[in-house]
Amino acid sequence: MKVVVSGASGLVGSALVPALRAAGHDVVTLVRRESAGPDERAWNPAAGELDPAALAGADAIVNLSGATIGRRWNEARKREILESRVATTSLLARTAAGLDPKPVALVNAGPTGIYGDRGDEILTEDSELGSGFLAEVGRAWEEAAQPARDAGLRVVQFRQGIVLSKDGGALERLLLPFKLGLGGRVGSGRQWWSWVGLDDVVAAYRFGLENDVSGAFNLVSPNPATNAQFVKALGRALRRPTVLPLPAFAVRTAFGEMGQEALLDGQRVLPARLLDAGFTFSYPDLDSALARALGR
Repeated sequence: MKVVVSGASGLVGSALVPALRAAGHDVVTLVRRESAGPDERAWNPAAGELDPAALAGADAIVNLSGATIGRRWNEARKREILESRVATTSLLARTAAGLDPKPVALVNAGPTGIYGDRGDEILTEDSELGSGFLAEVGRAWEEAAQPARDAGLRVVQFRQGIVLSKDGGALERLLLPFKLGLGGRVGSGRQWWSWVGLDDVVAAYRFGLENDVSGAFNLVSPNPATNAQFVKALGRALRRPTVLPLPAFAVRTAFGEMGQEALLDGQRVLPARLLDAGFTFSYPDLDSALARALGR
């Protein structure tokens, strides 16, 4: 299978691309620099520029592009977060829709934040979507793939939780304070953090590419944890105390709206459709997933 991947240099992409190649797939990555290598194609999604030849002959497209949400938001930053996701998805979907022959599938990243802050409510793909900035981003991100759906492509929309890796994402940012013994619950600790191991993320993307599935899929472990449970598990993995809480007011002061939505709000999400489709998680429990992520 020939697969075109955008966002290949990010946390998920840097693990997915070599895994696809090891499985025998022909992978081409989209890059924003003009001097593209032999397995790369240049594009400029901000300017709406993508030569259809970059997707020619592709069986599938994986879209992982998007500016990080992990910094304090202002209005300019929020526009960048939203537009970086919508512009890339829309450009890929429209370009793929105009090809002949067309790719079979578009596999797109997305956030569990699409459900908003939902307390202890158990959320599956059939649950109503929520409110807030991340929910707005998630909706727009998924809607931007509509041209591909209209053209008959099989569109898989993953809604990813916190991806566990020591090399990026939320876990990497937590490691230093926790190793110094400065870790603890965030806010009340009762908010749900739906998480997933990086190996299982890679396996799920392969599953979406290689099987006849479509629609929204929650890409999270079957065992979500509250923030307090997550913190205790990370302390066990690092053999460090977790007794210094980070109060909610401090989170809001330091990180503003981003801190509220990304750290204090929560979603108790289950991967109902992935499990129903026959996907098996290699690291379904938090202790084993953290051990794997930390190389222990």
